[in-house]
Formats: sequence, structure tokens, C-alpha cells
Amino acid sequence: MRPDPHSYADVDQPRTRSIDLALRVNFSRRTLEGEIALHFHEPAVGNLDLDTRDLRIDSVTSLDGAPLRYELAPAQPILGSRLRVTLPSRADGARIRYGTSPAASALQWLEPAQTAGGQSFLFSQCQPIHARSLAPLQDTPRIRITIGSARFTVPSQLRTLMAAASKGREPSSDTEAVDVFEMPQPIPPYLLAFAVGDVTPRELSPRCAVWAERPLADAAAYEFAEAESMLRAGEELFGPYEWDRYDVLLMPPSFPYGGMENPRLTFVTPSVLAGDRSLVSVIAHELAHAWTGNLVTNASANDFWLNEGFTVYAERRILEALYGRDVAELHAASGRHDLQTALDRFAARPELTRLRTDLEGVDPDEAYSSVPYEKGYLLLRKLEEVAGRPAWDRFLRAYLGKFRFQSITTDDFLQFLETQLPGLAARAGALEFIDRPGLPGDAPQARSARLEALRSGGAEPRNPTELLVVLQTTAPDVTKLRELDSRWDLSRRKSLELRHTFVLLQLRAGMPEGVDGARRVLLETGRMRYLRPIYTELARRDPAAARRIYDDARAGYHHIARTVVEAVLKEQSAER
Repeated sequence: MRPDPHSYADVDQPRTRSIDLALRVNFSRRTLEGEIALHFHEPAVGNLDLDTRDLRIDSVTSLDGAPLRYELAPAQPILGSRLRVTLPSRADGARIRYGTSPAASALQWLEPAQTAGGQSFLFSQCQPIHARSLAPLQDTPRIRITIGSARFTVPSQLRTLMAAASKGREPSSDTEAVDVFEMPQPIPPYLLAFAVGDVTPRELSPRCAVWAERPLADAAAYEFAEAESMLRAGEELFGPYEWDRYDVLLMPPSFPYGGMENPRLTFVTPSVLAGDRSLVSVIAHELAHAWTGNLVTNASANDFWLNEGFTVYAERRILEALYGRDVAELHAASGRHDLQTALDRFAARPELTRLRTDLEGVDPDEAYSSVPYEKGYLLLRKLEEVAGRPAWDRFLRAYLGKFRFQSITTDDFLQFLETQLPGLAARAGALEFIDRPGLPGDAPQARSARLEALRSGGAEPRNPTELLVVLQTTAPDVTKLRELDSRWDLSRRKSLELRHTFVLLQLRAGMPEGVDGARRVLLETGRMRYLRPIYTELARRDPAAARRIYDDARAGYHHIARTVVEAVLKEQSAER
């Protein structure tokens, strides 16, 4: 049986307990070459089905080198190719020699001109189902794995960082070195993450550091200086931090997400370098994943809200603890705006606005939106409001303890909730959020005196977060937008969050300068949060401009972002 619709992994076959990796990074060919060793929980016999995408399989053997029979099936559009290995009696694992494709969907190779430091750069992005293009494995979050050893042979002037514990560097030759890592805590495969580049650290505390290309290191250290305070707030709320270190790697602009919660080493977009720490909620979010997502993980993409809804809730609790209720409510109001945008986007596909989804035959990248984040947050906030915060906080601690280092389903959550707080799910209408499209009419609303004053025009924004809330409630009126630009210099703000929001308003108002503003944003970042809405709006109004800008920007986008943008342009072209 295959319980994950996005994996060939079969529950009746052996489960991987740990892996070893040994890979050579070849920048000229844009490939990884080497091997993976899979170690099983128990000795097994019979078939083993692994996930692969665009991999060249050179050989498959037992762990002690005896050849094994294998078959690589034709590729399927979403899942990739099934690699079926025939195991002999009492097999304790398998070793596979392989190579990746230059077009591997998990990897982005950057030329020196595309980086801040003028050196080649490589990074991986395996969520949701791209680990299979990096290595043949059971690419489902249901099967968590440790890493006994990961060895990367790289040019000696560059350095490998991995979301794992560093075990040092070994010289290999005059021009190459081997960076060695291990990961003792079990993780889902989508959290396999590494980067290779000319990066340098800045210590933030004894257990926190930021890594960045050299020209950006000081700016990153300033922006993320509060990481240790956020970590302590998380521990006070949710219990011990179980991942030893919390480091942050500032990524190149092509990184497609705001952040990626890789344990021990969060990847974060440079678009958060606003110079005023106004976008550090991204760090609060990725740090919160240490408990909600990394410690307790959704079993498949069908239950993605268990990761992201819980993490948005945890993020806002951290912000409240550090900066007060007003700040947390401002972020909740901004999130509600993003949720409404997603609900509108899926008006023709309401099934994708449920929290518990059925994504059989659907690419999880296609279904990605703020729904599991913000609708999931609203469900958990509703449960808190009905239960009362003290009882809810006791439940959260029990939940994180019960499912520690496990991958679960929505049913697992609901059953545990019923045992701990009987009747709460029914009183809060939890299934209205979980199994029905759209948003229940009694969903919680963000409320604070400061928020109401900003929305009514009775107060001037005092910081970028407040200014963002004002922009999100502003109508696309040319006169009003020019007045706001004159007052707040929105067209030239360093903050991409403010600039992209303002550009959307300009495009909706039909302002010619909106196209120029859009071009600047779209060439500056590969973050999908900004790409999808701007390309959508631009393609509706000026499809030729949207195509020209994409042609100029495409080379700097990650595979995931290119796929999303091309789908947007195709969809808008079909609607015209």
C-alpha cells in the first residue's frame, strides 16, 4: 500500500532508518556524482521501491558490495521514476551509485555573476517532493531518517554548509576538500539541505550564527541579531530546543521561499534585509518550525497544515511574547489579507482551500498557497479561544511531547485533541475549517486598538509593519497612491514587502509606473511570494510586458519558481 500520494514508498516494504551520502560537486557539469547507502530498520527481503527524478543509476549493490537486481521505470509527470530494487534474504540495506541531472529540480547552480561574492554557488531545496532528484530514496515525510555520514567533495576555495552537525573538513587534493556532516536526529527527506559557496559566519550567540556571502555578512548579522531572543521565547512556550544549534544561511536572491526551516540551518531569502529588522517575522516562523514541522511533521502533503498552520500560530505567539499583543495582531491582520488573496485565487478549485486535502494526481507545488498557513492558524486560534489559553498551552506541550520526532495525519491530531480536551473540536467547529472549503463565518478576527486606528485612518503608521497594514487596506486609486508614494517614498523602499504591495496597487490602478516598479522587483528577487501575484496582475493588464520581464529574469529563478511563473503566464494567456 502507498499511503502518500506523492511517493512510491510502500508500507509493506522495508523502511529506511538512516542514510550515508558521499557526493562530488561538479560545477562545470552542474551535477552531483557519488553514492547513497540506505540502512533499514529491520532486515528484509523482496521489493524495495524508491523515488527518483532525472537520476542516472550506475549500480545497486548490497551494503557489502554484492550486485542487486533493479529496474528504473519510465518517469511519471509528478512522481518521477520508480526505482525497484530486489533484495535478497535478510538484506539490511542497499548501496546505490548514481549521478544527478543538470536540471535536477532540487538543485540550483549559480554562476559567479549571479552571486554577491563573485563565486559559484549551489543550494538544494527539497520541499515538497524534490529530494528524489538529489538522491534515490523513500521521498515521503512518513519515513524519517538520520544521516550517519554525509561527505561533500567541493572546490577547496568554497565551503559546504549542511542542515546537520559539522564534523570538520578533510583535504582531498590541491584543489578539492571534503566537508563531513552527520544528523543524529531523524528528519523527513524534504529537510535534506546543503549549500556550497564562499560564505562566512557572524556569531549571534553561543548557539546561533548567521552565514552569508562576505559582502552581505554584516548586514545579515544586524538583521537577525534577535535570533537568540526568539529561540528562548520559543523554548519558554513550547519546550526544549532539540536541534543543538540554530544557524541561519542568507541565500542568493533566486531562493524561491521566504525561508526554509532546515533543522540547525535555516535558509532565508535576502529579501528580508530591509535594514530595519521589520521582516524578522520570517526568522520567528522558521525557528518555530523547530517544534511544529521539524519535531512533529505532517505525514504527507495532504496534511500540510499540520506543519504550517501550527508554525504560523507558534510564530505569532513568539512575536507576542517579545513585542506585545499589538504587534502579533498586526501580523495576523496581514496574514488574513494574504489568505483572502489565496481564497480568491482558488475560487474555481475550492477543494484546495480545505485544510485536509486530497492531492492524488496534483503536484504539491501547484497547490501551494497561504491557505494551510493562515486558515490553519485561524483554526488553532479558534481552539485556543474556546479552550482558554492556559488549557490550550498545556495541550500544545502534551501534543509536542506525544508526537516528538514523528510524522502524523490530521486524524492523529484530532484523536489526541479529543483525549486531552474532550469536546473542544466540536465546540470550536474544527471540522468546518478542516474539511470544508473557504473560511467559516465565525473564524477569529485580528483585533487591537492600534490596528483599528490604522485601518480607520485615525493614526499614522510608525513602522514598516504598520505601513504594510495601511497599504493592504488602501484602494487602487491613482491620486491616493501618488500621495502615499510622496509621503512614504514607497517606490524606492528597500523593503520588498512594501514595494511589492505598492506595485500591485499601482498595477491595479492602471498606473504606467507600476510596470517599471514590477520589473525592478521581479529582476531583484526569485521569491514566489512576490513573483506569483505580480506576474498574475501584470499578465492581466500587459501580457507582453510580463513575458518580456520573465524572459529577462528567468535565468535567475529557481526551477520551482520558473514552473509557477510559466503556469501563471499560460493561465492568463488562456483567459484572454
